[in-house]
Amino acid sequence: MEFEIRAIDPTVVKELLDTDDAGREPRFMIDESGGSPLRCCLAKAAPGERIALLSYAPLRRWAAETGADPGPYDEQGPIFVHAGTCPGPQTSGWPAAHAGSSRVLRAYGTAGAILGGTLLPAGHDPAEATQAIHTMLADPQVALIHVRALEYGCFQFEIRPAEPRA
Repeated sequence: MEFEIRAIDPTVVKELLDTDDAGREPRFMIDESGGSPLRCCLAKAAPGERIALLSYAPLRRWAAETGADPGPYDEQGPIFVHAGTCPGPQTSGWPAAHAGSSRVLRAYGTAGAILGGTLLPAGHDPAEATQAIHTMLADPQVALIHVRALEYGCFQFEIRPAEPRA
């Protein structure tokens, strides 16, 4: 099954840079040493780059788009984005900035509830990630997958089937 890896849409990032999903102003900062994982382009911040830390609810917009009601699964958490305009991801496929890091793939059903998860251990390669995604999407109940950091649980990016499921 074909799938799409999705960073946070630039129009959403622009909204969040005014007021985040917790109703707060973002915290703007300079990433002195670089390396903060940016959810707007799925890359890591360069040393000295200006970024924003803000709260994001990853299911909220998908639920509004599809009519799902994720209820208590409509969680929010911290993410980093560019503090200004971002061109978005520059490549397709599993993002290089995420290769090898421990990740959790969390599957959600069409109603918005968590259906299960898969651990990608440290040292995994993009082929392992792709295989795990295909296995999860083989379940017709799975509407989308969130990729999260294992250490902090932070949302990284979203994966959807190339063709939406009813």
